[in-house]
Amino acid sequence: MATPTPTELLQVHGLSCRLGRRQVLEDLSLPDLAAGQLVALLGPNGSGKSTLLKSLAGLVTAHADVLRLGDRNLGALPAHARAEVLRYLPQHLPEAIHLTVVEAMLVALNARAATRTHQALDKAQAVLSSLGIGALGARYLDELSGGQQQLVGLAQALVHEPAVLLLDEPLASLDLNYQHHAMQLLKRLAADGNLLIVLVVHDLNIALRYADTALLLHQGRLIASGSPPTVITPDYLGTAFSVRARVETCSLGYPNVLVDDLMQL
Repeated sequence: MATPTPTELLQVHGLSCRLGRRQVLEDLSLPDLAAGQLVALLGPNGSGKSTLLKSLAGLVTAHADVLRLGDRNLGALPAHARAEVLRYLPQHLPEAIHLTVVEAMLVALNARAATRTHQALDKAQAVLSSLGIGALGARYLDELSGGQQQLVGLAQALVHEPAVLLLDEPLASLDLNYQHHAMQLLKRLAADGNLLIVLVVHDLNIALRYADTALLLHQGRLIASGSPPTVITPDYLGTAFSVRARVETCSLGYPNVLVDDLMQL
């Protein structure tokens, strides 16, 4: 079982990644990240967010001085072993095939190991139920909405019991209700499942409301990290997004980002 103990930390120091002629990440170091956290990865388009997740998952060639989870050197792990501890969910899922949700979950489990069928079925159904989508088990993937498919993709990742879950814009296909449903769910999964979740999110108000930690990237470098209110500030928003913005608290006590003007087009 890949789930870490509370003392295990994801450590990333001196991470660099070049894609073609472009240096996407340059000597990037993150604060140590512990299990139980929901971490929002923020930044403008092209700042390196997706590349960072893929670098952590071993899906692109990258170099790091330190890349560890607890006592495990992630860079030295074979691809299949690394995928067991860090599970990556892309923004755009593969085209849905004509399998039921439960069948797709069983395929994912059987690809991992020779699991007994009844054990795998129980496990798949338990994960679907924990996400509130147990009723979708008998539905076909190619008949689901984009948001439902995204939640099923999350279930397929969770059924492997990873230590770290890397989500690339998981809210992109979700409507307003599903966005908050998903964030409440991820918050609970991180806390209750002793799981580290790192997700790319563009909605700064969502990050302010739900994330435990925020990481702000700009031009392949980390320019701010910490609690969301210390990262999502007018000064940092100006640097990263070239906007004149302020953060105000609504009548219910939630902080909200308001953009007054652009600093440049």
